[in-house]
Amino acid sequence: MMRYVILHEVRSSHNVGAIFRTCDGAGVAKIFLTGYTPAPIDRFGRPVPEIVKTSLGASNMVPWEQSADIVDIIKNLQAAGVQVVAVEQSVQSVTLGDFVPHENIAYIFGNEVTGVLAEILALCDAVVEIPLLGQKESLNVSVTAGIILFQK
Repeated sequence: MMRYVILHEVRSSHNVGAIFRTCDGAGVAKIFLTGYTPAPIDRFGRPVPEIVKTSLGASNMVPWEQSADIVDIIKNLQAAGVQVVAVEQSVQSVTLGDFVPHENIAYIFGNEVTGVLAEILALCDAVVEIPLLGQKESLNVSVTAGIILFQK
């Protein structure tokens, strides 16, 4: 079983660090950082302090790759037999309780405000959402990643 995470245009270094820590605990094989998502190492080769701190060192343990182009990442994973699933509220989404994941899967988590855009959703094999009972329409992206990655 191989699990991957794609963080697309997540703007907060703190969220990225928290997700690295969660991915380590959940046994994620690799994290893909796409769009403007910050990486644990900046363009000058220096560690990003917010990511290092919030990941508690997991940013040194979980393999990662940075790419401006999410489309190539999605297509390459799908060609390798990986189910690519966006985590987003949309008309085509399936609630988390009804979703049956494949053995090899990649979850896409999007921007804290705009989420995963429709053109990316169209490339995915499935879209899943966490049903919410309160008045707020969303959860923090790092909390969402924790819920998704620790489901059966």
